[in-house]
Amino acid sequence: MTQTSMARRRVIVVGGGIGGLAAALAIARQNVEVLLLEQADQIGEIGAGIQLGANAFNALDALGAGEAARNRAVFTDSLTLMDAVDAREIARVETGDAYRERFANPYGVIHRADIHLSVFEAVQGNPLIQFRTSTHVQRIEQTERGVTVIDQHGNRYDADAVIGADGVKSAVRATLVGDEPTVTGHVVYRAVVDVENMPKDLQINSPVVWAGPRCHLVHYPLRGGKQYNLVVTFHSRQKEVWGVTDGSKEEVLSYFEGIHPLPHQMLDRPTSWRRWATADRDPVEQWSYGRATILGDAAHPMTQYLAQGACQALEDAVTLGAAIGATDGDFVEAFRLYEKVRIPRTARVLWSAREMGRVYHAKGVERLVRNQLWVGRTREQFYDSLEWLYGWRAEDCLKGAL
Repeated sequence: MTQTSMARRRVIVVGGGIGGLAAALAIARQNVEVLLLEQADQIGEIGAGIQLGANAFNALDALGAGEAARNRAVFTDSLTLMDAVDAREIARVETGDAYRERFANPYGVIHRADIHLSVFEAVQGNPLIQFRTSTHVQRIEQTERGVTVIDQHGNRYDADAVIGADGVKSAVRATLVGDEPTVTGHVVYRAVVDVENMPKDLQINSPVVWAGPRCHLVHYPLRGGKQYNLVVTFHSRQKEVWGVTDGSKEEVLSYFEGIHPLPHQMLDRPTSWRRWATADRDPVEQWSYGRATILGDAAHPMTQYLAQGACQALEDAVTLGAAIGATDGDFVEAFRLYEKVRIPRTARVLWSAREMGRVYHAKGVERLVRNQLWVGRTREQFYDSLEWLYGWRAEDCLKGAL
């Protein structure tokens, strides 16, 4: 297939979040036209901070958005795990020069809106990508020759293939797989605090996790240290329904009794909270069907305990673009290739995140065992154990599948 004929092919990407924008960019870089459909009335992002491991920066570089993201990120000195009951350090992984040397990229933290903007800027600069907002996709139809996407008004959009990057409640996944997300019962509260309102003894250049019984707290700097991201998570006492609402300080405080005063002081700092009732899904053996596939939270929604949700969506996008290039624009074959490498990797990350949640929220004897897990572990031993996660490389993303 010639590059001229490739340029006439078109893919629809459903969803304008980080994963959807990255997918649009990766596909367009294969000289394929992209129509991006977003249900909101404008392309944007909500939320607070996220963490970007070396694997995410590698993916961003492959998409041409790495420099913009680096300019907006805060590079951390370490990843630190503390016991929220007695305020003792459990483990520390250095993320400075030695981390960069090992994994060829930094570890950073960034506001979700800033990473979204960094990818969006690259998307806006690509003439092969068009947008349509206020478009809520209801279903898709496909034949051997193409796909049709239908929105809430009955409008029909034709293309050669479709990518569902439309989140946990994905309409594309509903058509392809037909399963339901599992509400975890874990509730996440997120807030951003100005540095002036952040306790001095907690102004640390590190994602710090305070692990407590059936709960934990996380904080790290954003936007050059002018703000701090604060996240608290707990096991809800009530039956939860997936979604995002306004939260209350009273509910947060009710779950963090018995926590050491040092981390507990953060709970009074936010002036407002947003409350996420979280969901994930068990991994599936197939998520591509014909000319349709999914990525990001639509494919593998995961709990936040490894801070890899956005990172894995970026990896998905890069791999998808590489698969399209490797199959000369044969979308059916490209999607098979893409899921062949992404399903096992994202399943490993998803299951590892679940287990890390158990580690964070240990109580009783489990807490005592957790606090001894990493005693005496060297920096290189930590790096060796994390190589599978942070050592991902865009240039090898199809390794073993071709």
